[in-house]
Amino acid sequence: MMGAENLILLLVEAGFYFVFMVSLLHLRHQLGIGVFVAALGVMHFLETYLAAVFYVELPFGVISPGSSVLFSGKLMMILLLYVKEDAAVVRAPIYGLLAGNFLTVGLSLFLRHHQTVSAVPGRVADLAFIDEMGWLMLWGTMLLYIDAIAIILLYERLGRVFKKSTAMRFFVSGVAVLTFDQIGFFAALHFLNGAPVAVFWGGWIAKMLAACAYAVLITIYLHYSRISAIPVSPRPISDIFADLTFRERYEDLLDRSGRDALTGVFDRSRLEFEAPRVLSAMLAQGKPMTLMIIDADRFKDVNDQFGHLAGDGVLKAVAGCLQRSLRSSDRLFRFGGEEFVIICEDLPPLAGAERAETLRETVEAEIRRPDGLPITVSIGVANSYVDGTTLNALLSTADSRLYAAKNAGRNRVIAA
Repeated sequence: MMGAENLILLLVEAGFYFVFMVSLLHLRHQLGIGVFVAALGVMHFLETYLAAVFYVELPFGVISPGSSVLFSGKLMMILLLYVKEDAAVVRAPIYGLLAGNFLTVGLSLFLRHHQTVSAVPGRVADLAFIDEMGWLMLWGTMLLYIDAIAIILLYERLGRVFKKSTAMRFFVSGVAVLTFDQIGFFAALHFLNGAPVAVFWGGWIAKMLAACAYAVLITIYLHYSRISAIPVSPRPISDIFADLTFRERYEDLLDRSGRDALTGVFDRSRLEFEAPRVLSAMLAQGKPMTLMIIDADRFKDVNDQFGHLAGDGVLKAVAGCLQRSLRSSDRLFRFGGEEFVIICEDLPPLAGAERAETLRETVEAEIRRPDGLPITVSIGVANSYVDGTTLNALLSTADSRLYAAKNAGRNRVIAA
């Protein structure tokens, strides 16, 4: 009966851990990825402490929640972080934990030389325990470093076998790497604490069940958050760090493939791909999106008087000026010729018109023709709050207002 109650509690703990950590990961753009990484780091001491001294009895053996629930969850969270971000981000918690645990062991070597006094009745510092925990944490983090690389590589390679099953990729990756980890960590527990072999088998079975549970939960989350799996890397498995950085290289390739060759900003094909997705996201959240079409005034005169190379220089200068003036969440696209499009998330009509006016003034103040005269722009502004809920509707409205600005004398903004 006690074993069944403990099993139910473990399932509740795993569910709570998963929901809490996935919530932090899902809100990383609002809270910052540092919150998720810090939560992983804070849990490491508790994981190691429980794995060393805290055991419960289950129907299939004796296990520690620190190892079977928390550490298994951490490893699967690291893999999920890689899936949702890239290798550069996933390295942060791994290296941070390793460095922090080296620091713990190093400081404990100094602390042992203090002459301590008993300031609190009945409480004495147990430096031997700190030493033991420090070395266990260090060993566990070194294993985690190997585990994290291995589970990412294995996950990518399994994409060739389980092309349509993300759950199987997570499950098989988890089973293989957690088995390796159980062998490595039990060796340290047996050497330092004299843990019996029964702890190994009970912990291994618990980790296999945890791998299954977390794989199912992650798959459900990925499905409902509409995030696809990473493309399979063609590189050989021996090239560890090339595989680890495959995701960021892949994202960089995608980023560069949608760039305008002259100005370096996104091109029209990228606009047609990204704008509907941004617009849909804003509509789903009940937030407005502003779209601007910006046209360089009398640009043909620059080409005719000074040549196309000078005209290209003006376009690059305008694009650079606009890019520097945007928020990090805004996106700039070259729409064609001397026209640019900007989309701004969560920007209502009045604020969108004010932002466009600021851009117009900035271009006029900073950009000059070869003869020293200022370059000006005309801007048509549309907003999803009042002008439509499709990309075509917003482009059509902004284009009409752009031509109205041109006809009204240029160098002006026309919005709703």
